[in-house]
Amino acid sequence: MDNQYGIILLAAGASRRLGKPKQLLPYAGKTMLQHVLHTVLHDRDAPVVLVLGSGASLYLRELDEERIFLAINTEWDQGMASSIKCGLTALLDKLPDIESVIIMTCDQPYISGRVLDELVETQQKTGKPIVGSKYWETLGPPVFFKNKYFPDLLELEGDSGARVIVMQHPDEVASIPFPEGKIDIDTQEDYEALLKSNHTGTK
Repeated sequence: MDNQYGIILLAAGASRRLGKPKQLLPYAGKTMLQHVLHTVLHDRDAPVVLVLGSGASLYLRELDEERIFLAINTEWDQGMASSIKCGLTALLDKLPDIESVIIMTCDQPYISGRVLDELVETQQKTGKPIVGSKYWETLGPPVFFKNKYFPDLLELEGDSGARVIVMQHPDEVASIPFPEGKIDIDTQEDYEALLKSNHTGTK
């Protein structure tokens, strides 16, 4: 497994639609943020940048791993692009020669180590510089980018996220199936549906 990649975990939003921090929702015996961090850190040694913003001080106690770099996005209310830029800038500051990055969010409870590994393996097999996760007949996070797209990521604006780059370069994109990626937590109804499910995901 190529270790020359980092992971940017986006957790800076205010969870306005939910009405409370989704990062602290109980799930699988942990908070949602702890659950995703455990998945990210398990069985891999990639460096992780955790991007916090709204309510950042609430989540600092979640950090007990030396491999986590903390990045505080003071412009989190400007949209997801600001968090991607904040995270990538922090990663490049720590590891300027990093070759690739996986960008992911903190609210996909069924994320697994298998999904992350498949992103890297698919990039190696196909040679494509972008590998997205396929669900809802579209591509979304987590997404793998080679460093040729770092400048584009650093120029993102607003709340469109990295998907705009994926859409602009269809011939440069491979994908992996992640049907459960369509499940994320934006509302109380989303969370209640998750708790009613017996599916706990895999590591």
